[in-house]
Amino acid sequence: MSTVFSLLAAGGPVMVPILGCSVLTFATAFERALFWTSLLRREERIVNDVLDAARRDLNEAAAIAAESKDLPIGRFLLAPLRLKNPSPETFRLAMEAAGDKEFVRMRKGDKLLETIVAVSPLLGLLGTVTGLIGTFSNLNIGGGGTGEETSRAAAGIGEALITTAAGMVVAIVALLAFRLLVTLQAQQMDYFSEAGNELDLIYRQYWYEPAITSTDRHQPDNRGPSGEIALERY
Repeated sequence: MSTVFSLLAAGGPVMVPILGCSVLTFATAFERALFWTSLLRREERIVNDVLDAARRDLNEAAAIAAESKDLPIGRFLLAPLRLKNPSPETFRLAMEAAGDKEFVRMRKGDKLLETIVAVSPLLGLLGTVTGLIGTFSNLNIGGGGTGEETSRAAAGIGEALITTAAGMVVAIVALLAFRLLVTLQAQQMDYFSEAGNELDLIYRQYWYEPAITSTDRHQPDNRGPSGEIALERY
C-alpha cells in the first residue's frame, strides 16, 4: 500500500485527475457488472415463463412479466401485454417502443467510459510534459550540477514516466470495460428481438387470428344473389 501511495505522490499533481478517472472506471464497471449479472441470470427463465403463459392466458403472462419489472426484459414483455385487445400492429409497436427505451438504459455508463478512454492518455501526456518541464528547470547545463539538482531532475523524469503509464493503464481498463458492455448490449438486442418475435407470433396465432375467425363466423351473410355484398340503405 505504501508503494502505491509513493507512486501516486511521485506522479505529481496530474495523478489526481488520473486517479479520479480510475475510480470512476471501476465504479462504473462494478455497477454494470451487478446489472448484467442479475439480468443474464434471470432473463431466460422470465422469457420462458412469459411465453408459456401467453399460450394459455395473456393476463397470466402479464402478471409474470410485471413481477420482473425491475429487469429490462420484464418491462419489455409487459409493455404489449398490458394493452387491451390491441391489433398486431399496436402490439408490435408497443414492444418496439419499450425495447428502444430499454436499450438506452442499457447504454448507461458508455459515454463516461468513452470520455475516460479519450481523456486518460491526454492526462498522462500532460503529466509527461509537466515532468519534463520540471526536469529541465532543475538542470544546470554546463555548471557541473550538484547531487540535489540531479535528484530533482530524476524526480521530474519519474513523474513524466509514472503519469504516462498511469494514464495508459486507466484508458486500457476503461476501453476493455466499454467493449465488453458493447458486446453484451449487442447480444441483448438480438435476444430481445428473438423473444419479441416469439411473443408477437403467439399473440397472432393464439389470440388475434382465432378471435377474428370467430367474429367472421358469427357475422350474418350480406351477400346478394350474385355473390356480392349487399349494401345497406339508409
